[in-house]
Amino acid sequence: MKVSVHLSFNGTCDEAFATYTRVLNGTLVYSMRYRDSPQASQVPPDWQDKVYHATIEVGGITILGGDHLPKEQPQGFSLVVHPATPDDARRVFDALAEGGVVQMPLDETFWSAAFGVLVDRFGVPWTINCEAAPAPAAG
Repeated sequence: MKVSVHLSFNGTCDEAFATYTRVLNGTLVYSMRYRDSPQASQVPPDWQDKVYHATIEVGGITILGGDHLPKEQPQGFSLVVHPATPDDARRVFDALAEGGVVQMPLDETFWSAAFGVLVDRFGVPWTINCEAAPAPAAG
């Protein structure tokens, strides 16, 4: 199981990740703007070009990040766990959530078969993001 870190920004993710990529000889692996995300209609027009989600690889380490509206700004970081199966995601999520606070229940999203966010009983923020593809829509 892989663990990575997620950094939260207030509109400067593009600049920060460009700097980290250049200074640390990293590689931008993925980037999505709010305008291209399912949340496009939920952010103001001046936020459409901000980073919804980005991933860089630096020396075998994965750094995830994105811009968050000030009212949604987390405390700067989150540990991200990438379980290989939804069952493993459930096991990890439930264990970390015990005695903690669930911020987003574990559920399927457009990018993940099992995604959830919580703060454990020690105050550490966690994101669970199953690497398995979501099940195809019935139809």
